[in-house]
Amino acid sequence: MSRIGRKPIEIPKGVTVTFVDHVITVKGPKGELKDTVHPDIGVEIKNGTIIVTRPSDEKKHKSLHGLWRANINNMIVGVTSGYTKKLEIVGVGYRAEMKGNKLQLLLGYSHPILFSPPADVKVEAPTQTSIVVSGIHKQLVGLVAAKIRSFRPPEPYKGKGIKYEGEFIRRKAGKAAATGSK
Repeated sequence: MSRIGRKPIEIPKGVTVTFVDHVITVKGPKGELKDTVHPDIGVEIKNGTIIVTRPSDEKKHKSLHGLWRANINNMIVGVTSGYTKKLEIVGVGYRAEMKGNKLQLLLGYSHPILFSPPADVKVEAPTQTSIVVSGIHKQLVGLVAAKIRSFRPPEPYKGKGIKYEGEFIRRKAGKAAATGSK
């Protein structure tokens, strides 16, 4: 049995979970999330816990078992505490600022980049060299952070670009000095 899938999920106070026709709805203090569960996966809600079940021990069912348990747990964590990704901007002249609800990035291109985040995700620029992406949907927060990072990923020679906070960039040595004689 899946080690992740067999763990019961505790429902914290202030969170309501409903499961009707393979649609799971999680409501909490930060918002509401809905998702359609795979038809082969069963979800039982009783005594303040959620138990995810599978019909057989086929490889497909085993992988879906762990996947849906993790997805439901992520939904519960999202509506209670939310998710945050922090990005750092490294490079001379590279900076970010908010223009209304859009993020303006100056990343060494001939033009500024204006990024409009989805409605469910909040993007902030507390300083010129940092960006904070937050929201209740884990996958969407990660997707938006990856999209912002893709505008100028860190390069290996000087480390310039947008990187996740705490991300280690493997550095390469530059060109070696010419050793030949003319």
